Amino acid sequence: MEIDVVPADFIIPVDRAWTVSMVIKSFKGRKDVTVHLFRPEWDPADEEIYDWDVLTGDPVQPDLPVSYVSCRRIVMESFTEEERDALVDYLKTRYEDKVSEVHACALNFPIPLGLTALSELSEGKDIGFIHFDKIPNYTLPFPVRGYFDLSQHKPLIEGLE
Repeated sequence: MEIDVVPADFIIPVDRAWTVSMVIKSFKGRKDVTVHLFRPEWDPADEEIYDWDVLTGDPVQPDLPVSYVSCRRIVMESFTEEERDALVDYLKTRYEDKVSEVHACALNFPIPLGLTALSELSEGKDIGFIHFDKIPNYTLPFPVRGYFDLSQHKPLIEGLE
């Protein structure tokens, strides 16, 4: 398993700033499926400790309406450095034979307005979520979800689309 934790080359303005993704070798008939991990819930009071004027930036599309709530969720869904390390260790131990890569890096600040938080995405034919904390023997003290889009990955057996 390749583990790549990219250190931040800038001063991170908040502790909750780390993203984690993994690549599952074989998942739901697809190969090398990228799964973006995130925290699906948090204490709403935690949102009050941040200076959102500093953490949020200009809109991605100036002509479109933006959601400040979604921008806040992007930060709140991310992991602290300690959570990141615990999650990487968990994946390394629990899914050693099933996961080929784990990547982690810091969010870029300020977060542009107009981005969609992972928790706001809807499941569909090819899009879904892995509820890690619902899997037996889950040991982390915080819930983790994984977002995937199967349409972005090749089938295990060529020609089966």
